[in-house]
Amino acid sequence: MNAPLPALAARADTDEPVRLREIPYNYTSFSDREIVERVLGTSAWELIQSLRTERRTGRSARMLYEVLGDIWVVRRNPYLEDDLLENGRRRRALIEALEHRLAEVERRRQAGLPAAGEIAAEEQARAQRLDERVGELLDAARAAVARFAAWFDETQQLRKRVVRRLSRVTARDNVRFDGMSRVAHVTDATDWRVEYPFVVLNPDGEAEVAALVSACFELGLTVIPRGGGTGYTGGAVPLTALSAIVNTEKLERLSPVEHGPLPGVAQAVATIFSQAGVVTRRVTEAADKAGLAFAVDPTSLDASCIGGNIAMNAGGKKAVLWGTALDNLVWWRMVDPQGNWLEVSRIGHNLGKIHDAAQATFELAWYRPEQLAPDGRMRGEPIRREPLVIDGSRFRRAGLGKDVTDKFLAGLPGVQKEGCDGLITAARWLLHRMPPHARTVCLEFFGMPRDAVPAIVEIKQYLDRRPQGAILAGLEHLDERYLRAVGYATKSRRGGLPKMVLIGDIVGDDEAGV
Repeated sequence: MNAPLPALAARADTDEPVRLREIPYNYTSFSDREIVERVLGTSAWELIQSLRTERRTGRSARMLYEVLGDIWVVRRNPYLEDDLLENGRRRRALIEALEHRLAEVERRRQAGLPAAGEIAAEEQARAQRLDERVGELLDAARAAVARFAAWFDETQQLRKRVVRRLSRVTARDNVRFDGMSRVAHVTDATDWRVEYPFVVLNPDGEAEVAALVSACFELGLTVIPRGGGTGYTGGAVPLTALSAIVNTEKLERLSPVEHGPLPGVAQAVATIFSQAGVVTRRVTEAADKAGLAFAVDPTSLDASCIGGNIAMNAGGKKAVLWGTALDNLVWWRMVDPQGNWLEVSRIGHNLGKIHDAAQATFELAWYRPEQLAPDGRMRGEPIRREPLVIDGSRFRRAGLGKDVTDKFLAGLPGVQKEGCDGLITAARWLLHRMPPHARTVCLEFFGMPRDAVPAIVEIKQYLDRRPQGAILAGLEHLDERYLRAVGYATKSRRGGLPKMVLIGDIVGDDEAGV
């Protein structure tokens, strides 16, 4: 005869289809396994798997999953979290309901244990082993509920500490715990969601950023810089629940175009200053009004911000002619992990692509937080200076464009680091003079994209031979989704072959030559 077994270890009908998800209220992209491991620990999933084939009714398992679902839905929904933090009675009722479910599972477990002598010794030992695993799983669940209950008190206390400390640095309204702010900063353009930030900070000016960074580290919070949130690398996605998003969108000061010498450059050069929260399009428009060109031209220029352009070493179709962000930076300023200002200045700028220079020289200068003046300049001497000389070839892989695999870049801070080694707050950019004439052409290729490359190379070589000096200044691939969105009508697919549309800018000194 079949021996009675503990409730959680009841055998399931093998003909029943396997459910991919059993934890209720899970509207996230996390699987049951990930939730169990996050709430109960990695060993708990192994216990559940070992007990899964022993179910008979599965009622106790469902009650356990309801406990996990209640915990998970609150931890993944800042609006529910805010409601429970504000309503102590409702919070206590939830904890009591979780404890009641676990107590019911324990009752069913005890009722299902066979008495000594009722079954054979071998079956008795097997039932005992299963009961121990169920007990271990219940202990993990009770500990999870206790942590969950304590988490509310810990969150309230930490919020009070954060407000007290950060209110000395910035306005109280700039310290945001509300669900709306946290939900808006949980992901970037990747839509990858791991943890909600603990707090979102919106400093009013650049001078506040250094003090905010220092204060966050004192409080044990991980600092994550964020601008427009258009990145596709996950650089602005919080990976820990104890994180502080520093939103730089209020750092929006943009200077007029200025002409003057640069360190190590004899002639006057056109430049423009921008803080990290300035939308890229604004810099482009300011340069256009002065008859100049801003080289950084990502597809997201209507939403991306200058700080992210530097952190990502952004490019765009203009990079064909003038290079990426690094090629066009005169200097940039950031807050280092110690809370000091770090200004990185290019010495002897070659006014072109950085990899065309034999060597690129930078000066790193550190300043104390209070040395930043209201006009955006540093007062007094830096606390430390350090030169940095890098071979130009370091910035380009042979036969390719920028080397996105080399994040270290010989120790150059800020650029292409995705915010990992500091928080960028401002920069000065090199601007370029556009040729007198420009023509935009559309090249539509059918078949495999690789078949278009020889044609593009041939066009480039033809333009290089033109005596009027016409050159291919930019090239951007437009995929079919974009073409449909803007209503561009291409020719037929010509037998169903895939197509690729390239938009190119050809510039030159002679209109007829173009």
